[in-house]
Amino acid sequence: MKFEVTILGSSSATPIFNRNPTAQVLNLNERLYLIDCSEGTQLQMLRYDIKASRIDHIFISHLHGDHYLGLVGLLSSMHLNGRTKPLKLFGPAPLREIIEVQFKYSETKLNYPIEYIATNPSVPEVIFENQDVVVETIPLDHRIATTGFLFKQKKRLRKLIKAKIEELRIPVELYTALKKGASYSTPDGKFYPNDQLTVEPDRPRCYAYCSDTLYNERYFEQIGHADLLYHEATFLHNMLDRANVTHHTTAWQAGQVAAITQAKSLLIGHFSARYKSLIELLDEAKSVFPETELAIEGRTYTVGQDMV
Repeated sequence: MKFEVTILGSSSATPIFNRNPTAQVLNLNERLYLIDCSEGTQLQMLRYDIKASRIDHIFISHLHGDHYLGLVGLLSSMHLNGRTKPLKLFGPAPLREIIEVQFKYSETKLNYPIEYIATNPSVPEVIFENQDVVVETIPLDHRIATTGFLFKQKKRLRKLIKAKIEELRIPVELYTALKKGASYSTPDGKFYPNDQLTVEPDRPRCYAYCSDTLYNERYFEQIGHADLLYHEATFLHNMLDRANVTHHTTAWQAGQVAAITQAKSLLIGHFSARYKSLIELLDEAKSVFPETELAIEGRTYTVGQDMV
């Protein structure tokens, strides 16, 4: 099952050096989830052929402009392009007021309904669930209320061994029961245990999105053993004092987070405008956690795939 993230923006605070502020699209079993929505997100979606009409869920980590200032424009474009299906919007409670006041004074009445789900920055909560995924908030430590998001794939049903199923001519109406673990007996009474007819499903994978945050061990347990951990790495570690003042993380600290939480792979982003080249940031994180990559705009990363 497809589980991958495409980076639309990897800069902090301001767009610079052809880098845009934060935005990502998660593709989970061909359902698209937008995570943060900075200015320029629409152009990035057009550039990388991501259709806004396929996005039904948007997750906003916090209310600093580099994480949500593209949202009103995106919602407006969805309206102008004839959207009528509902949209779920997850984020800090004041986000609703911000959006509604924009549309109030532009005298815009959307053609589609928005369901607002307020996030709680104090405790982890399940905020969304469907047949593919469970989404939890990750309380982070930033200057204002901020949550990350943990996307945990649900365990799938067992996989049929096609050749064996066809050989025994098992009726289609029994397939679901077999996937759930049932065994099978032929009309002449021969018994086949389930493990001769099916195999284990793929292991459920997990994507942890840690937006702006001070290095703080309180969220480590929740993100433990992530298949792919995205973690902000705004500064090099020689800027630790600045990172602490602004409630951000250094690249070295991001590597520490990945190592301590035993992540399979680390993706670092939210780079300060002071860095034109990102190689030093990558090298610093890799000095602690070798399985690290830079969040490069336009690039797609598979959750659960080894970094190379």
